[in-house]
Amino acid sequence: MDKIKVGIIGGGGYTAGELIRILINHPEVTIAYVQSASQAGKRIDDTHDDLVGSCDLTFSAAVTFDDIDVLFLCMGHGQSQTFMDTYAPPQRVAIIDLSTDFRLDSEWAYGLPELNKSAIQGNNRIANCGCFATAIQLGLLPLAQAQLLNDEVHISATTGSTGAGQALSPTTHFSWRSSNLSVYKAFEHQHMAEILRSLTTLQPGFAHEVNFIPLRGDFPRGILAAMYVNCDLDLEALYAMYESFYQDAPFTILTRKNPHLKQVVNTNKCLIHLEKHGRKVFIISMIDNLTKGASGQAIQNMNLVFGLPETTGLQLKSLAF
Repeated sequence: MDKIKVGIIGGGGYTAGELIRILINHPEVTIAYVQSASQAGKRIDDTHDDLVGSCDLTFSAAVTFDDIDVLFLCMGHGQSQTFMDTYAPPQRVAIIDLSTDFRLDSEWAYGLPELNKSAIQGNNRIANCGCFATAIQLGLLPLAQAQLLNDEVHISATTGSTGAGQALSPTTHFSWRSSNLSVYKAFEHQHMAEILRSLTTLQPGFAHEVNFIPLRGDFPRGILAAMYVNCDLDLEALYAMYESFYQDAPFTILTRKNPHLKQVVNTNKCLIHLEKHGRKVFIISMIDNLTKGASGQAIQNMNLVFGLPETTGLQLKSLAF
């Protein structure tokens, strides 16, 4: 079949840079244009300098739908809704939004393939799942499906600095972030709404607190989510349940060894490790916030929309060391 023609809106940020990095090696894709109001006319590898020698495109100022099949929206939260209202893209063009704007919109498919694969395959308006939300949901969804979330859930999750985006702020400067650790938005993170919606979809009677403490790490990329909840199943039964839930999920991997973040950085994988401590099941779920938590998952969703194997172009090796 003809290659999928891709447009990218908001091309100057981290998620767009990751999209370009993966898409230039995707065997079924050609990039039609990368739009950026602030970078228009500049070479893309001047901004995303990891692409030197790999990409000779320049940023475009124009927005067009004439010669594309799919459009990725990589703008700040709140801007995707404005874009859709302003430009009204034709229905034939698939839209994959990487912001929070449409994640609770019933007309958009929620872009977490491990939960919502059939809806993604049947829709061309996809709201990509959030990064913290991806790691946390993948750790909890099998328990919700089995109706086993019957107590409060406790979560501590640390994200890399790229999760804050490319714009500078006091907490993203190297001198502040380096050798530092801090809590932010405790119990109030914006991803809680999508997490709770998914849990209650699988377990309609779930009405317990989900206590989420997000932390800023002093590393560039990755998320480690550590969770626990009371559950009376033994460890072998838990592993069997998780393995069954994720048997058709090529990127979600159960590991009996306590994992570390470098195993997932630069990949589209989620590693999940389970332990039992008395009545508590302890769950470690880790992803790369820029790939499985953003751009890699967006491409996984694109593959599903266009009938490709979801792993196409996403067999990425971790940095490891």
